[in-house]
Amino acid sequence: METLIQHTAVISSRKKEIVNDYLARLDEHIQQLKEGKAERALEIRDLAAMLHVHPVHLSNTIKEVTGQSTCDLYEERLVRISKELLLTTNLPVAQIARQLTYDPSNFTKFFKQYTGTTPKKFRDQYHSS
Repeated sequence: METLIQHTAVISSRKKEIVNDYLARLDEHIQQLKEGKAERALEIRDLAAMLHVHPVHLSNTIKEVTGQSTCDLYEERLVRISKELLLTTNLPVAQIARQLTYDPSNFTKFFKQYTGTTPKKFRDQYHSS
């Protein structure tokens, strides 16, 4: 996690603490999604409430410290876990989408936006190589 923190400016230890706590909570949530234990995707306000900070403060702090938005960090992790589920399970794409709290058609659009290919093509390319 420390590698995400930009070192271009002096950043308070509290801001670093907020970022590290956010990333830990985010990773826990992504793991719950992966395991099918999350009923819904958490929003920034949910994560901010867990950390006892205002959502805007959390977003600004994450951006200042890491150079990435909270959405970018969340979506990077979703893409990574999506790829993992596609390659290590035989679950249908629609089931993976629902497990990650997506509507299947929206999941395909999301996945293609970040990878340049559909989930099915991604899986097929891996298995054919």
